Amino acid sequence: MGKLDILAFGAHPDDVEIGMGATLAKYVEAGYRVGICNLTKAELSSNGTVEIRQEEAKRASAVLGVDVPIQLTLADRGLKTVSDQQLSELVSVIRELQPTIVFAPFKEDRHPDHGACATLVEEAVFNAGIKKYQCASKLKAYRPLNLFYYFINGYQHPDFVVDVTHFMDKKIQALLAYKSQFVKTDDSIDTPLTNDYIAVVEARERLFGNEVGVPFAEGFMSSKPIIVTDFFAGKDRDNET
Repeated sequence: MGKLDILAFGAHPDDVEIGMGATLAKYVEAGYRVGICNLTKAELSSNGTVEIRQEEAKRASAVLGVDVPIQLTLADRGLKTVSDQQLSELVSVIRELQPTIVFAPFKEDRHPDHGACATLVEEAVFNAGIKKYQCASKLKAYRPLNLFYYFINGYQHPDFVVDVTHFMDKKIQALLAYKSQFVKTDDSIDTPLTNDYIAVVEARERLFGNEVGVPFAEGFMSSKPIIVTDFFAGKDRDNET
């Protein structure tokens, strides 16, 4: 499948799109290769079926331009009790695709699976870099450059934001691809997702954008300090007034 620049993990199909769909679309347009790896098929979701959700995920990936969509088969609501063999599946994905940057959900979230996903990704990123750690794929050790976290249901103050002003439309289109989750019908079970959830996400991105002077931004947390090599990078000093 080739190396990736960005690999975003989610507990369920739609997690990554909620948290950083616009950022993925932005980097795809800039020529970077991105992938999404969903750990479960969300088989316990209140609305829709596994089959419907899989089709929706394909449509959402097409909207964003995702190069490599990956679907694992860990148990929905079972991410806190995965086996060593199941953890090695994540390690295999990382070693095979060798992403420069990995993203996972931020741990502070109302859904326990999102925090559990973050913990698993942390373990997998660490194990992937251990030379003597063996996984099913028999691939050589590899450790990504950075691990960042995106928000799903959280409203924490981010460590950094990405200006996604020109890509919010693609993010919303990707979320609308998950009709079973976000579009209320007569047969829908009432959940937070069916009650104007997309509007809430859009408002959050507008708030993050407002803090840095742009219309929309997606927020992220970092697993370690971010290095600044030049405070004035990109600034033309000759044009100062």
